Amino acid sequence: MPVDDSHGDFESALKPLWLRAQSGDDAAYRQALGLLAARLRAYLKRRLAGWPDEVEDLVQETLLALHLQRGTYDPTLAVSAWAVAIARHKLVDLWRRRGRRDKLHDAIDDVDEQLLAAEPDDGGARRDLETLFGALPQAQRQAIVLTKLEGLSVAEAAARTGASESAIKVQVHRGLKRLAALVRQDTRDDPGTHQPGPARPT
Repeated sequence: MPVDDSHGDFESALKPLWLRAQSGDDAAYRQALGLLAARLRAYLKRRLAGWPDEVEDLVQETLLALHLQRGTYDPTLAVSAWAVAIARHKLVDLWRRRGRRDKLHDAIDDVDEQLLAAEPDDGGARRDLETLFGALPQAQRQAIVLTKLEGLSVAEAAARTGASESAIKVQVHRGLKRLAALVRQDTRDDPGTHQPGPARPT
């Protein structure tokens, strides 16, 4: 679906899809994720000009977080602002891991800090993440856990595992792509009725 680049037109195309997805429409969910992925990719490219290799991984991380936290979405909020707030949170985490503490104080955009979604603390979301991680090869799972969850640098993760830094980068990239594919596969394969909330991935 062609969508005008202005924020208002983008949101007007996205929100009805997202609300239908929250009511269990799998096709709308996949379409909404596609729109969000394109918008997030553009948002992150502008902010990671010096680290282009990180863009796609951060897009996939953000989409995974949206999937796991979709039950926390407040329908009174703009979906795009909520999604960008989560992306911003991931971006700050990346800068922190990279030691760019000066950048943490830069104005990234005008997203309201109140929209930053909290990390899921319910058992359902944790079980969802564990289920998805359980489907990854061990090397991919370990690389993602060390660099994305524990916050180690690629060099530190390589030293801990004995793998090369390039191998860690490849495993993280492949693992995030596989997680995104698993989310899409779950959505296609589950014919049951979906209810909004932190239930298992839909």
